[in-house]
Amino acid sequence: MNETDAPGGAALRARAEIDLAAVQANVRTLRQRAPGAALMAVVKADGYGHGAAPCARAAVEAGATWLGTATPQEALALRAPGSGVPAGVRIMCWLWTPGGPWREAIEADLDVSLGGRWALDEVTRAARLAGRPARVQLKADTGLGRGGCQPGDDWTELVAAALRAEAEGLLRVTGLWSHFACADEPGHPSIAAQLTRFREMVAYAEAQGVRPEVRHIANSPATLTLPESHFDLVRPGIAMYGISPSPEIGTSADFGLRPAMTLSASLALVKHVPGGHGVSYGHHYVTPGATTLGLVPLGYADGIPRHASSAGPVLVEGKWRTVAGRVAMDQFVVDLGGDEPEPGAEAVLFGPGDRGEPTAEDWAQAAGTIAYEIVTRIGARVPRVHVNEGSGR
Repeated sequence: MNETDAPGGAALRARAEIDLAAVQANVRTLRQRAPGAALMAVVKADGYGHGAAPCARAAVEAGATWLGTATPQEALALRAPGSGVPAGVRIMCWLWTPGGPWREAIEADLDVSLGGRWALDEVTRAARLAGRPARVQLKADTGLGRGGCQPGDDWTELVAAALRAEAEGLLRVTGLWSHFACADEPGHPSIAAQLTRFREMVAYAEAQGVRPEVRHIANSPATLTLPESHFDLVRPGIAMYGISPSPEIGTSADFGLRPAMTLSASLALVKHVPGGHGVSYGHHYVTPGATTLGLVPLGYADGIPRHASSAGPVLVEGKWRTVAGRVAMDQFVVDLGGDEPEPGAEAVLFGPGDRGEPTAEDWAQAAGTIAYEIVTRIGARVPRVHVNEGSGR
C-alpha cells in the first residue's frame, strides 16, 4: 500500500469541525447557571481555536450580550464589516500595552480595560483626539497577581483619576472587574479572599461616585460552581466550547456541556513492517512484531503536542490507537496492530466522545497539560469547518 494524495488537497488532509449548535447549547446552559447575570462570551485566541467570529455569532444568537477578547486587535476584528456580529453587542478587550490602538478602540465603541495609571493617561489622550469619550472598565487585582490595579493607594489613585476624566467628558467608567486565580480548585482559600477583596474595591469605587454598568469576576469554573460570584455579568471561556475547566470539579457531561471541536485527519499511508522496526525520530518505539503502521498527517506544527509522543490516543476504524514514537513536525504514526484500513481512512484525534473517540481532555492527560491548550493550539494549517450555523435559540 502506497502513500496517496487525497482528492481535494489540503482541505482533506485534516479538519477541525466546529459544531456551532453545540456552542449555542453550551451558552444556553451557562446562562441557566447564572440566571441573574448577563453573559460575556469570551472569544479570545480565535475563539479558543474554534473561530472567533462564527462562535461569537452563535453565542449572541443563544443570548450572549457581551463578547470578550484579550487583545484590541481581536476586538476590532469583531467590529469590522463582515464579521456578522450585531452592532449592539458590547465588546470588551483587556490586554493592552503602551502605544496600543486606543483611538481605534474608542471609535469602534469598544470597552477597554485599565489596570494602571499609564493606561488611563493613554486612553484619555486618545479620547481627546477622537472627540468622544472612551468606555473603560477598571480592573482590580484581587489576588491573581497578574493584570489589574493593586488595592490600597494604587486603586485609590486610579479611581480618582478616572472620575476626574469622566467629569471632563473623556471617558465613562462602564465596569469594575477582576479575575480568579483558583476558581477551578473548589474550597481553595484564595476564592473567598478574592471575593471579599473584590467587594471591598467595588464598594470603595462606588462610594467615590463610580456608577458601573457591570461588575464581574466569574470565569468558567466560577460560572459553573460559584453563584455568589456572578454579580452583573459572567465571563465563560472554555466552558462555552463544551470543555470542563477542570476535571476536579466535573466533566463536561456533568455540567451538561458538549465539546464543539472534532479534530480528524485522513491516513496518508498504511504499510506493513516487520517486528523490530524502529518508528519515528529516535526510535523510541520499536514494533513488537509484524504489524501495520498508519501515517497521520498532523504534527506539532499543527498544534499536536510533542509531549504526547507515545501517548496520544487516536480512533481509527472504531479502535483506539496510540501515537507510536515521537510526534514530528508534520506527522505522526500509529501502530494499527495488523489492521489494514485504506489510505484516506479517518483518524479521529478528539471530539465529543459520542463515537467512542478520545476527547481533548484525554489528549491533555497524555501531554501533561490542560484541555484549554489542546484546542487553542491547533494551528492555521488545519482548516476550520463550521457546521450547524444559524440553528436558532
